[in-house]
This record gives sequence, C-alpha cells and structure tokens, in this order.
Amino acid sequence: MMPSPPEVRRASEADVREIAELLKIYAEQQIVLPRSEADIRASLSSFFAAFRDGRLCGCVALRDFGGGLCEVRSLAVRPDCRNSGVGRALVEACIAGLRAAGGGFRLFSLTYQQAFFERLGFTVTDRHAFPEKIWSDCVQCPKHAHCDEIAMIYEVKP
Repeated sequence: MMPSPPEVRRASEADVREIAELLKIYAEQQIVLPRSEADIRASLSSFFAAFRDGRLCGCVALRDFGGGLCEVRSLAVRPDCRNSGVGRALVEACIAGLRAAGGGFRLFSLTYQQAFFERLGFTVTDRHAFPEKIWSDCVQCPKHAHCDEIAMIYEVKP
C-alpha cells in the first residue's frame, strides 16, 4: 500500500539543520552539490520541504535565474522515503509555484535520474543551454571537466 502523500510546504528556519543533514548524504556521494547550513539559510525562501508524519522526508530548492529560467536543485529524499511520491510532490510544488506566477518558464535540472524527470514531463536537452548555471555552480563542481549529469528541461510557453 502506498503511503499517504507528503505535506509539502516552504521550508522554515526550523528545517535548516535537517535539510543540511539530508543534503550531506547525497553530497558525499557527489549526487548534489554540498550546501552548508549558512548557504541554506541564505536561500531559505527558495526551499520546499516535504513531511510525512511530522518527519522531514525530502527537500528541493527552486533557483530563479531570471528571464523565466529556473532550476530544480538540491532535490533530496531520505533513503527510507524513496519511491513513495516525495520527489514527485516536491518537483510538482516547484512547477505549481511557477505556473501560479503566470507567464511562460523553462525549468531545468542536471540529474542522474532521467526516468524520474521524464515521468514529470521533462525532456533531455543540452546542458550548454544554461550558461547561467555553468558559470555560477558548475565551475566550482569537482566534476566540471567531466560532467556526467543529464540536462532535463520542462517548458511552459507564455
């Protein structure tokens, strides 16, 4: 039986430590970029958190590059909550927020989870279509010279 859908809300100061601990699991595996508590706190308004039975089970940040270009980043689901709809609910919260703002947008992700994003309506694209991302984050990534992530895009026309 599938667990109940998670409660997804904007992250709060009270969630910062748990979000940092969750992201650390995946940063150590070089799946997401590391984020310090200070970094999370500084961009807290961009984070969503998912809860089930009062426990943090996942997080995501939505980075706005301007001009309708946004990124799904720092998407992480607690290992014991994987494959239970948490990741889907988090990405759908990002999409819903962008739709509510009106107009068109391009939402991208650099990921190892191609099938997951395809199920949400994303398609594969060229990572070089996002120079804003490359110059802000990728240049600091240890895999920059040999990136093996897949660029995925979800587009809504104005």
